[in-house]
Amino acid sequence: MPDTTPAIFFDDGRGSLAPLRDLRPIFDVRTGALTILDRLTRALSLEPIALFVQPALADLAAERHDQPINALPQVEGPVLLINGRCPLPLDVIAALEPGRAAVETASGDLIAAYADVETIRALLEGGAPDLDTIDVHDRVLMTRPWHTRTFRDPSLDLDLGLLLAELRGPEPEGCCLIGDQPLHVAPGVTIHPASVFDTKAGPIVIAPGATVRPRATIIGPAYIGPGSTVLDAALIKPHTAIGPVCKVAGEVGGTVIQGYSNKAHDGHLGDSWLGEWVNLGAATVNSNLLNTYGEVTAVAEPGAPRERTGETFFGCVLADHTKTAIGTRIMTGSIVHTGAMWAATAPISGCVDRFTWATDAGVRRYKLNKFVDVMRAAMARRTVEPSEAYTRRIAQLAAPGD
Repeated sequence: MPDTTPAIFFDDGRGSLAPLRDLRPIFDVRTGALTILDRLTRALSLEPIALFVQPALADLAAERHDQPINALPQVEGPVLLINGRCPLPLDVIAALEPGRAAVETASGDLIAAYADVETIRALLEGGAPDLDTIDVHDRVLMTRPWHTRTFRDPSLDLDLGLLLAELRGPEPEGCCLIGDQPLHVAPGVTIHPASVFDTKAGPIVIAPGATVRPRATIIGPAYIGPGSTVLDAALIKPHTAIGPVCKVAGEVGGTVIQGYSNKAHDGHLGDSWLGEWVNLGAATVNSNLLNTYGEVTAVAEPGAPRERTGETFFGCVLADHTKTAIGTRIMTGSIVHTGAMWAATAPISGCVDRFTWATDAGVRRYKLNKFVDVMRAAMARRTVEPSEAYTRRIAQLAAPGD
């Protein structure tokens, strides 16, 4: 391939990934410090020239990206087509030659193809053009919400390596530095005295505009995103990636937060994935390990069968706009879909449907007008105004039978 390769990312809509992709294409999901799109673009030296998404997400994708959405540009020469469910820059993708494609053997799904635009068009329209196919026997495509845990560590390790090449700010003063791996503090970061940074097991990257409050401890490998705040005495354990404009406190380990979410109080959160605009009430805690030390099972979506996750440590997936009341307990392997509000004394367990309103009086549907009022209030606290496309998508998700 050339030094910079024109690329098209597509979300084929396959897999049971609704908690991750209700409000974004799958390639915009953060599986480490970076989203899938950002990671592969950087690692493979790509130039995205178009994005293909499911129709319901086209307007949202157009607001977030400069590239054409669901339209093929005229390009001379071969173009790399990449499945947005592939979170890692596989060697097989980098080694593709024109006229070749890589397919995941177990599912038969396309991972990537390197071909001319007309061949790419045929692939995107569900055709089967004549390509030399390479079979990939490993599972490399995300199909379930818990695959955020499956791909977390290699994704974060790769991301930190990419980010360490960026501009650094001055070394923090008045802090305790442990270990000899890099502590990368970007310009514009505020680090208060008496915080602790432990890089013995991996590097730490703190993005521009972030704040680390007094007595916070961060253990690498870890990433703190732009504008996020690690609050006083927080313990950020390894394999954690906090997206932009979050507040985190208490004990957080092995967790990826998409962004704009709050865990601003004490309580344990482990081996989990949180979307945007999640708010965890004080003393919300989750379990990430069964008392039997066995493999965690989970239910991806309401009515689906319980499945093995392949993970011993797996906490929960909390989709966008999830809210929990004070003292909420979240059981191992819980999957909570978009817009759920949990204020019941019973723990969250299993799979919670979209727009669930749970109290001790029972479980009912969150009223859309009330939800939108709360959504607007929460987003206004970060000076964000939901667009018409965003509120329209929320209404689609809240529609009965969606």
